[in-house]
Amino acid sequence: MRASALLIMAAMDISSTTALRCVIVPGNGCTGRVADANWYGWLERELRRDSPFREVVVPETMPDPVGAKESVWVPFMRDTLKVGADTVVVGHSSGAVAAMRLAEETPVAALVLVSACHTDLGDPGERAAGYYARPWRWDAIRANAGRIVQFHSDNDPFIPDTARSRRPSIAPSMRRAPDAVVQTQEARHVAENLQSEYSELPGRSHFFTPPFAECLEVCREIAASTT
Repeated sequence: MRASALLIMAAMDISSTTALRCVIVPGNGCTGRVADANWYGWLERELRRDSPFREVVVPETMPDPVGAKESVWVPFMRDTLKVGADTVVVGHSSGAVAAMRLAEETPVAALVLVSACHTDLGDPGERAAGYYARPWRWDAIRANAGRIVQFHSDNDPFIPDTARSRRPSIAPSMRRAPDAVVQTQEARHVAENLQSEYSELPGRSHFFTPPFAECLEVCREIAASTT
């Protein structure tokens, strides 16, 4: 499939624009149209309506949407989504982890990480995705990201139990695990090592539903700071 067919790319039509673009990378499990899942389409619409980004990009679909393998997602972000030094990456869950691995090698304007973790959480499917078998290069990520902002919830329900081969999809049509909580220590470890601007929000689960005003505000602030 042609790269142009995989993307929804909306140029900003406002009087004062920044050189920056924003790319929204979802979590795993978006087997349909990405903009229809969780808050991704909502954030895209709000940023298109009122922000100085010159472009907002949401993938139409993701390759390997359930497995979310690093070997697939990171090249897709770099080569098809064109993530680079002019890009603010908003990554959710697996998308946040992929964004961190990409930033080990690729300069980005900023990272906005939602529900990030740094281990496979004991889940075979997460382990198979390939992100966690080697140490994180925290120094490289910090050096390559102009700014790092992080959001996590105090009741994220996605540490998998041993009866599941993979944590449930984040797509809203899928069931979630009601019996376990992703320990905030995962996110706090990421925040400490990345020296991120960390916000731990109460009662937001795995950030499934819009609105996500805090993320919108941060994205607008980052864009406005470069106009």
